[in-house]
Amino acid sequence: MLQPGAPYACVGYHQDLEKELDLDYCKSVGLPVIRRSQGGGATYLDGGQVFYQIVAKETKAYPTAVDAMFKRLLTVTVETYRRLGVPAEFKPLNDVVANGKKVSGNGASMNGSTSIMVGNVIVDMNYDMMARVLRVPDEKFRDKMAKSMRDWVSCLKRELPDPPDGEEVKRVYTKAFQELLGVRLAKAEPTAEEWRIYETETKPRNLSREWLYMEAPYSTRKPGRAVKIAHEVKVIEADHKAGKLIRVRAETKGDEILDIRITGDFFTIPKEAIFHLEYALKGKRLEEETLRATVKSFYEAEKPEMPGVGPEDMVQALLKVKSLL
Repeated sequence: MLQPGAPYACVGYHQDLEKELDLDYCKSVGLPVIRRSQGGGATYLDGGQVFYQIVAKETKAYPTAVDAMFKRLLTVTVETYRRLGVPAEFKPLNDVVANGKKVSGNGASMNGSTSIMVGNVIVDMNYDMMARVLRVPDEKFRDKMAKSMRDWVSCLKRELPDPPDGEEVKRVYTKAFQELLGVRLAKAEPTAEEWRIYETETKPRNLSREWLYMEAPYSTRKPGRAVKIAHEVKVIEADHKAGKLIRVRAETKGDEILDIRITGDFFTIPKEAIFHLEYALKGKRLEEETLRATVKSFYEAEKPEMPGVGPEDMVQALLKVKSLL
């Protein structure tokens, strides 16, 4: 268990570094950037988060199948929050939530026959920095993302009138880990051989340009931008070029549209009509049949003049948002 001694930004193993983080900003404020060996999304980390890193061979207490690993080990995180006074629960696949908000993010990977799970208990969260380090299409997207984070991600400082410090979190987590998993933990320092491997192999690799800028798999490259905020909640922006540009920015939960903004260089007469379409889309599912019906009803009821943008163009723009879920 640990807390970062200094802040840093981090990308997941499968991500494209330059597309995920605002590297110019990170450089300007002296924020180190690393790529972790586990999957998941880009994020900002600092001393306000207490991390657990569990490395083990398969045992009765520790399954190696990823979904079973999360289900089993996150009982400890849930119990830690509960003992601290927060009504937490497990949210498959890999989140812990409390009062409808995410309070712990977790990732996993395999290294040969060894499985690794990493996650956190969030004591305090710097929402502005979380949003600032990510690369986004524009500042309006960043503002929306920061608001969404405040709405859907919480921490002990927000949930409790007298939140514990990091050392108390570590004590409670360690006790719960031993009791729930039926194991005994013993404190130990890294061996001389482990330090040697770290200094001569692991650290140079993780700081190398080849590791940081490794090419993301083709299958992960999609047009537009999607940022996961919490379990099922994303902020997404997608462009569709018809006769005019249509830009859709949406906050989604699963395939439900929580909020949506449609902009671009198109003309709409009356100009307020597009707001009526946005209102009609809120609460709808990102399913092609539903989207077509909603857009059709809008055009029939409003009869807007939108040169270069027809109903099918609007549907295709919305389907691009769906493709980024």
